Amino acid sequence: MRLNQIRDFVAVVETGSISAAARSLGVSQPGITKSVGGLESELHAKLLQRTTRGVVLTPSGRAFLTRARVAQSELRKGAQEVEQLAGERAGSVAFGFGPHVAILIVPEAIPRFRQQFPRANVRLVEGLGHALIPLVRDEVLDFVVTVRFPGVRLDTAIAFRPLFRHRRVVVARKGHPLGNARSLAQLADATWLSLEPRELLNQTFSSAGLPVPRPIIQCESYNALVALLANSDMVAVVPRLTLTQPFAADLLQEIAVAEPMPSFTVGMFTRADTPLTLVAAAMAKAVTAAARPLSRSA
Repeated sequence: MRLNQIRDFVAVVETGSISAAARSLGVSQPGITKSVGGLESELHAKLLQRTTRGVVLTPSGRAFLTRARVAQSELRKGAQEVEQLAGERAGSVAFGFGPHVAILIVPEAIPRFRQQFPRANVRLVEGLGHALIPLVRDEVLDFVVTVRFPGVRLDTAIAFRPLFRHRRVVVARKGHPLGNARSLAQLADATWLSLEPRELLNQTFSSAGLPVPRPIIQCESYNALVALLANSDMVAVVPRLTLTQPFAADLLQEIAVAEPMPSFTVGMFTRADTPLTLVAAAMAKAVTAAARPLSRSA
């Protein structure tokens, strides 16, 4: 198996046809056809199905594409590391993070990192863990910093390192009619928002011997969640650190219920079998340093 075969196969998939791949790579169309055909012969499997509209992946092709992209990513990272060892302070890093990490860690971590690598390209991706962690496995992202929910098993290709734990509290808008409630039972008829998997909120009520609230609105945007809470009588469970941020602190209040809310661990998800590049490792170090005060306060 040769590197140009992997390159040609990925190009065909990404451009949608052999002719488009040939144009993008500046090589002949018969050359691409021969290259991909040789790869299929070596693997003893059909990777692409030719159609009148271009090409589509076979099941074998989909499986191989993931590994092919990882191989290409590793080669690019290797080339970057050689440049960095030669004294270049460039390179690139891409990392993802949950909404609370975006507020609490990223603003401090990025300036720290740029002191060391001012010319590096940085890509920041905000989202929820279930969407971001697979991108680490596929090497689209170098690492992700987000919550590890209890009971959720990790892919064997992913390693996890804890950074800090956050305490969670019930919140609502300031002046909420249930703002003086002191138990979950008093909030059972409220409309609940959930930024986390709704099963976690279900478990919280079940553990207190209460029926699961209805309805529960699943919200996967932190800004939308805060705006909805601030402009309605909905309630939610959020990290206590949220109320230390001016944007939320001016709008929301804690409802001090007697039942303890489970605390969760926030940490760094990386590939288990691949070391970070020098640039990505520097970003991970900056993120870890920015998280250290949160660990102490927790």
